Amino acid sequence: MIASFSIVPLDAGEELKEKIADIVPLIERSGLNYVLGAMQTTIEGDSMSVMDLIMKCHQHMRTTSRRVLTHITIDDREEAVDRLRGKVRDVETLLGRSVSHE
Repeated sequence: MIASFSIVPLDAGEELKEKIADIVPLIERSGLNYVLGAMQTTIEGDSMSVMDLIMKCHQHMRTTSRRVLTHITIDDREEAVDRLRGKVRDVETLLGRSVSHE
């Protein structure tokens, strides 16, 4: 499973970098492959591990914010592996060149 998620603390003002940086160690400790993006983080793993990590990140944000919105997009494809980088690699193969990506 691949899941992209973004967490938005509604009471944090305009700058979120400190709040987001506080969650990155949770993601790193999970052992799941991930890519931090400008607007979301994408993680790959089995469904239970992926959903558990997203909820841990959400709950962590709730410890410092009264209201938090978490948006999740899931791509759950049977027997798919290494799709975090493979999806981009597939497009680059078809184009015959590298593309800009997170």
